[in-house]
Amino acid sequence: MKTALLVSTYNWPEALSLIFKSIENQSVAPDEVLIADDGSAEETKKLINEFKKQSNLKIHHFWHEDRGFRKSEVLNKAIAGSKSDYIIQIDGDCIMHPDFIKDHLAIAEKKVFLFGSRVNITKDFIPKVFEDKIIDFNFLSTGIKKRGRTIRIPYLRNRNVKSLDFSNKVRGCNLSFWRSDFLKVNGYNEDISGWGREDSELVLRMLNAGIGGKRLKYGGIIYHIYHPEASKDQLGSNNEIQQATISQKKKKCENGVSKYLISSE
Repeated sequence: MKTALLVSTYNWPEALSLIFKSIENQSVAPDEVLIADDGSAEETKKLINEFKKQSNLKIHHFWHEDRGFRKSEVLNKAIAGSKSDYIIQIDGDCIMHPDFIKDHLAIAEKKVFLFGSRVNITKDFIPKVFEDKIIDFNFLSTGIKKRGRTIRIPYLRNRNVKSLDFSNKVRGCNLSFWRSDFLKVNGYNEDISGWGREDSELVLRMLNAGIGGKRLKYGGIIYHIYHPEASKDQLGSNNEIQQATISQKKKKCENGVSKYLISSE
């Protein structure tokens, strides 16, 4: 089984550099790293090229022109461009625990997606995180909230069972799934633009298609770097799309990943 780590980013190279450090610090390395770049400027491209030179990992940079928040589109392009069997998805502002990938792979099972939560790094601690390039956190660390989520217990991690019920705990910043399941529901819905609902709407279609969800607790730990919230001016229309998915029990979206796939898939 080949595994891809999928990292979404947009114009925050300072954060992305710490994510790159945490990738190199993983106890189990991914077979490839997919960087889904929603139109970042040249500084991000330079950082990614430096990472490619320094790393032994296969790194693929998927970029499109900055025409507003089009995260769904660039995620689809990245996954379409991958041949890995299993996708582990994070955001470019989330520092991974060293066993993050190991934990996701440990409980991966067919026709199941996994979702975890995140520990929040506080606003006032962010300058020190960047100054000292901190990527190591634990239960006793300064500058974090929801520290109970830092606890890693492999035995308890393995005890959750899959469900076809939707959970509002789903976050795209800590999500994993089989690429074949993603293609089955036609990936992210590109009718969703702007902040919000691209991850939950995807998961709802997976559930409608019989792909169960399992919450990853006591493992799969990430640390979210504080930043101001994005504009939510399109959240209303995105909510309407998600509600239609619920009411019509949709299993596939029309405007999804299929347009980027070669005909054999």
